[in-house]
Amino acid sequence: MNGLITRSIHPDVKGNDVDLSLYKGKILLVINVASKCGLTNSNYDELNELYQKYKDQGFEILAFPCNQFGDQEPGSNKEIEDFVCTRFKSEFPIFDKIEVNGDNTAPVYKFLKEGMWGFFGDDIQWNFTKFLVDKEGEASHRYYPTTPPLSIERDIKTLLGIA
Repeated sequence: MNGLITRSIHPDVKGNDVDLSLYKGKILLVINVASKCGLTNSNYDELNELYQKYKDQGFEILAFPCNQFGDQEPGSNKEIEDFVCTRFKSEFPIFDKIEVNGDNTAPVYKFLKEGMWGFFGDDIQWNFTKFLVDKEGEASHRYYPTTPPLSIERDIKTLLGIA
């Protein structure tokens, strides 16, 4: 297996190193999030709904805060965690703030962008770009920031084998 889950150890929002191999055999939705974006409320509401529906069937959401778009994730990890867990009551893993473009792109995003071209080449265009990763750890779909999470439920179900 040479996919995403064998490629990276990344700190979570509390500073604990998380080996992404923990997610081996799961369907993953990897998303760059921001607290002050116009897309925040609808995305978190729908992500929570998907997570509650499929978390016990082998589905996981990995949220990576990023402040590269309009300075919309300026807070500390503690502020981000409080916002996500208090306001939205999200239970899925929130990771340390990262960069998704440029020289300091996090390894997880370097891997995801390989072969999953967006409208502007491989760069992430904005907050809430979504990648669906199969059980082998390979990116199978890339969705634009404006794609509502619930609209990809069919793809999630297909990868989970429950479609």
